[in-house]
Amino acid sequence: QGKVVILLTGRYAGKKAVIVKTFDNGSPTRKFPHVLVAGLEKSPLFVTKKMNEKKVERRLRVKPFVKYVNLQHVIPTRYNVTNAEIEFKNLVTDEKMTDVASRKALRKELRNVLSAKYAAQAVTKKGDKANTPGFQFFYSKLHF
Repeated sequence: QGKVVILLTGRYAGKKAVIVKTFDNGSPTRKFPHVLVAGLEKSPLFVTKKMNEKKVERRLRVKPFVKYVNLQHVIPTRYNVTNAEIEFKNLVTDEKMTDVASRKALRKELRNVLSAKYAAQAVTKKGDKANTPGFQFFYSKLHF
């Protein structure tokens, strides 16, 4: 858990996600090894001091997704997102993935948490301890 991965297939191909839970032997509904991931469909954009408050808030907004993915359709990276930075384990659960309404509520909750964490990280002072490289890598856009 906490490993940052890149998705290879489907709608979110090329997007970064964090593994929340692994199912190595499959489950009753999915007979293949898979993982539950939470990722970013839209990463936050660059902001400057000249931008007004409304524009900064809009540019720092993220668009998350939550999905079950076949284990063969992800590439692990060398980065991890620790529980101290974002508590994915408590936020994303199997119960919240059951129906469409609960998934939508989960995405909204995830968006608020991820946006707040990124905004808080963006305003840290120079002397303070910065977040781990995995946290920074997760939020950056993947260029290829």
